[in-house]
Amino acid sequence: MEWAIIGIIVVVVVVFIALTIKIVPQQRVGVVERLGKFNRLLTPGLNILIPVIDQVRTYHDLRIQQANVPPQTVITKDNVQVQIDTIIFYQVVGPEEATYGISDYVYGVRNISTATMRQIIGKLELDETLSGREKISSDIRLALDEATEKWGVRIERVEVIDIKPPLDIQEAMDKQMKAERSKRAIVLEAEAAKQDMILRAEGDKQSKILKAEGDKEARIRQAEGLRQAQELEALGQAKAIEAVAEAEKARIALISTAGLDERVLAYQSFEALTDISKGAANKVFLPTSAVETLGSLGAIAEVFKSGKDGK
Repeated sequence: MEWAIIGIIVVVVVVFIALTIKIVPQQRVGVVERLGKFNRLLTPGLNILIPVIDQVRTYHDLRIQQANVPPQTVITKDNVQVQIDTIIFYQVVGPEEATYGISDYVYGVRNISTATMRQIIGKLELDETLSGREKISSDIRLALDEATEKWGVRIERVEVIDIKPPLDIQEAMDKQMKAERSKRAIVLEAEAAKQDMILRAEGDKQSKILKAEGDKEARIRQAEGLRQAQELEALGQAKAIEAVAEAEKARIALISTAGLDERVLAYQSFEALTDISKGAANKVFLPTSAVETLGSLGAIAEVFKSGKDGK
C-alpha cells in the first residue's frame, strides 16, 4: 500500500514537472494561453509554466517551409486546358497571428494560390502561359502577400514547376518546333552562304586594291629613283665642266704668268701645222693669220740671229 502511494506521488511529481518545464528548440516558438487567453510566446530554451493554468496552444516552426499545391487544371484565354504544378515557400513571422488569424494558413495559402492562378491564366493565351512562368509566379506571390500579411505568414517565393498542355497540343507544338528549327537551319545556311560570298568578294576587292596600290608605289619609287639619278648625273656633269673650266682658267693664268704672249702661241701653232703636213695630206692651206705669224717668226729668227752675232 505504501509503495502504491509512493508511486502515485512520483507520477504526480513527474506530471507536474512535465507541465511546468518546457524546453523549446531553436527556430521554434510556442503560443501559451492562460485560462484560454493568449498570454505569451515560448522562446527557444527553458521555459516555466504554471500547470493546469498555462497551456501551450501550438508550436510554430520559424524556418522557411514549402507547400506543394496539387496540380490544377486551368483554361487559358484561347480556351486551352493546361495543368500547372506550383510550389510555395513561406515563413511564419507572426506566431500569434498565425495561430489566431486563420485556422490553417497552409490550406489558405494553397486556396489563394489556386484561385489567383486561375485568374492569371485566364488572361493569358497558351503561348504567353508557356513562356510567362516568371510573370505567373510573381503575380501569385503578390496576391498571396496581400492575403497572408494579417496571418503572420510571409511568402518567400512561388515557383511554377510544370505547365502541361493537352497531348494533341503537345504533338502540334512538337511539329511546330521541328518546323521552326528546320526553317531556322535553312535560313542560317542561306545566311552563311551569303556571308561567305560577301567575304570572298571583299577579300578579292581588298586584294586588287592592295595590288594596285603596290604597283602604284613601285612606279612612283622607280620614277623617283630615275629622277634622282638624272639629277645626280647632271650635277656631276656640271661639276666636271666647272672643274674643266677652272683648270683651263688656271692654265691660261699660268701661261700669262710665264710671259708667253701671242707670238709664242703662233709659233706653237706653226709647229702643229708642220706635224699636220707630215701626215697623209699633201697640201696644207694656211690661213692669212698664219702667214702673218710666219712673218713674225722671221723677225724672231732675226732677233735670235742678231743675238748670236753679238756674242
